[in-house]
Amino acid sequence: MYQDRFQYHDYYLVEELLTDEHQLIRETVRAFVKKEVTPIIEDYAQRAEFPKQLLKGLAEVGAFGPYIPVEYGGQGLDQISYGIIMQELERGDSGIRSTASVQSSLVMYPIYTFGSEEQRQKYLPKLATGEFMGAFGLTEPNHGSDPGSMVSHFKDMGDHYLLNGSKMWISNAPFCDIAVVWAKDETGVVRGLIVERGMQGFSTPETHGKWSLRASATGELVFDNVRVPKENLLPNVKGLKGPLSCLNSARYGIAWGALGAALDCYDTALRYAGERIQFGKPIASFQLQQKKLAEMITEITKAQLLVWRLGTLKNENRANPAQISMAKRNNVALALEVARDARQILGGMGITGEYPIMRHMMNLESVVTYEGTHDIHLLITGLDITGINAFV
Repeated sequence: MYQDRFQYHDYYLVEELLTDEHQLIRETVRAFVKKEVTPIIEDYAQRAEFPKQLLKGLAEVGAFGPYIPVEYGGQGLDQISYGIIMQELERGDSGIRSTASVQSSLVMYPIYTFGSEEQRQKYLPKLATGEFMGAFGLTEPNHGSDPGSMVSHFKDMGDHYLLNGSKMWISNAPFCDIAVVWAKDETGVVRGLIVERGMQGFSTPETHGKWSLRASATGELVFDNVRVPKENLLPNVKGLKGPLSCLNSARYGIAWGALGAALDCYDTALRYAGERIQFGKPIASFQLQQKKLAEMITEITKAQLLVWRLGTLKNENRANPAQISMAKRNNVALALEVARDARQILGGMGITGEYPIMRHMMNLESVVTYEGTHDIHLLITGLDITGINAFV
């Protein structure tokens, strides 16, 4: 059986900025990942299958809605706790983190923030335990970075809404019990609807043939004259503010999560460099290998400080969307560079399933694109610092 030898790396002692509760959460999730995720994840990635048996354990360690109040089934934790959970899960695999991230930030968050009290009571406790799994419907086949041009729409039919359209690249879609779907009403205003599996005309075909996020379930959400009860409309938000605020929460989690993948690649490369002998000595003794390792830990350290500060701002309700975009863009790009350098250190072994590096690298090629592409986040920063919109 695969032996997970991961050791955490904290060059600037950022751990000292964490509370005892933060550290307990980190150790709990790390132990879960070492016991339940890493021994099986390579096999599931090779088979392009999501390990559904992990859902119960993810719920038990608080990965579903950790910052949702206790009265709705959540853990009532702070934003740094949420980030730590995402970091530890993505250290195992981006697809596992994606499942938890979607459940927390893209399904539970909008129901809690924009839903009615009845919707909160009905859905949130079951989502927290994993009894219900959720999906988030925003991206469409022809509308990714420009969600305002979506064509999914619904009509008021008197006693219900009639929903038509489709969504694409949806994590959790193949097995979701509910989906928070964003569509335009008859006036062209974007609204949120909770669509339940079993509603006639609602289907979730799975996406096959992926080279990335292979251990994650991805699919479509298709709506063909779906009758949605009026009580399933999220009453407390109108316009793109709704889905974009969900994405801000998810992007924050990704900034932490990508760091987990980077740490796993660095740890693997550092250990391998110390054990791999060439020309009579470990390759860690050669200057170019030390250069790679030194640059890796430098960038990882910067990223650790970035997300810790961002988490502090989030706890104080002072983090703005542009700051979140900067962290998401920086940390995913950093993780990709770490993965590529780590792969080189391992040579041919770096492309095998005996080590996690190539799997992380392929996963990160999706993470650098989804929930705001690398370039879009760059333009968000550009808009913020210049006041000039480059999108139009």
